[in-house]
Amino acid sequence: MSFTREDLQALWLTLKLAGTTTLLLLVLAAPLAWWLAQTRSRWRGPVSAVVALPLVLPPTVLGFYLLVAFGPQGWGGQLTQGLGLGLLPFTFGGLLLGSMLYSLPFAVQPLQHAFEAVGKRPLEVAATLRAGPLDTFFHVVLPLARGGIVQACVLTFAHTVGEFGVVLMIGGNIPERTRVVSTQIYGHVEAMEYAQAHALSAALLVFSFTVLLALALVNRRSTRVFG
Repeated sequence: MSFTREDLQALWLTLKLAGTTTLLLLVLAAPLAWWLAQTRSRWRGPVSAVVALPLVLPPTVLGFYLLVAFGPQGWGGQLTQGLGLGLLPFTFGGLLLGSMLYSLPFAVQPLQHAFEAVGKRPLEVAATLRAGPLDTFFHVVLPLARGGIVQACVLTFAHTVGEFGVVLMIGGNIPERTRVVSTQIYGHVEAMEYAQAHALSAALLVFSFTVLLALALVNRRSTRVFG
């Protein structure tokens, strides 16, 4: 079994989408996860629920509301057009937005758990040494939470690779623009091209197993270091 030119294009776009989503979410999720790990605000519960919503919400529902919100008549669509960005649906930007929202809990929750595991003692020691909040976060918290950072990156990347409902709703299935691996497999099955579908599906199966194995090794190493 071999990949067609369209398969390779879908693979490249998928890797590009997953890499960009992971990078952006890591930057945006870290402050949010830190706030959730430290705050005692009454808003912590509602914010945590919103972050976790993609875990239980059907991806087609999220994709549908994104399509409506960022369509020509939606508030998001009017905003992006007013900024000169055009419409996001059926573009790579739309795929990226949908992927970031759908993969948000896979970035925030591992980071939040890692930040909570750091505890108060390292922060108190840093304070006695007159370290500022940013200095403490970047030079104390992040190194101690590196296991959670790795988990967040791996889970976010892998989850984005496997997305289907969200990317199909907000991005469609446009060759070289929004067609990712999951929608390419769907297209092969619709056309009864089972050999090509087998090849891509097997690649995702191997990838998923590798991700789970890597996470198990990371967790085992973290347990040995901090246990």
